[in-house]
Amino acid sequence: MQVENVRLDPDKLGELYAQLGEVGAEDVVCRAIEELAVRLTHCERLWRQNNMVDLRKNARSLIAIAEQIGMSAMASIARDVTASIDNEDAPAVAAILFRLLRVGERSLTAVWDQQDITV
Repeated sequence: MQVENVRLDPDKLGELYAQLGEVGAEDVVCRAIEELAVRLTHCERLWRQNNMVDLRKNARSLIAIAEQIGMSAMASIARDVTASIDNEDAPAVAAILFRLLRVGERSLTAVWDQQDITV
């Protein structure tokens, strides 16, 4: 079992709270976490179905959502997934996708914990 470090940008969360207030920011973060969890699961399903076109679209959508709430590692790895799909490198897609799933899970937990700390 590999352990992945996650990188969170606390300034990004701070910006959200400054722009939207506590209630608005909490709403955005909660919805983003839910959406990321759904999309991560969908990524794995698309990979198992060998649907690279939709996997690429789904991974691209993860980038914007992850960046919105300061998940820099997750966004970076999702970029790598799209690049490996573009390069038609199936072994790299598999390896990077499963790294994305590991980091995604840890990032979701870290953002949730960070939110509890900053509130």
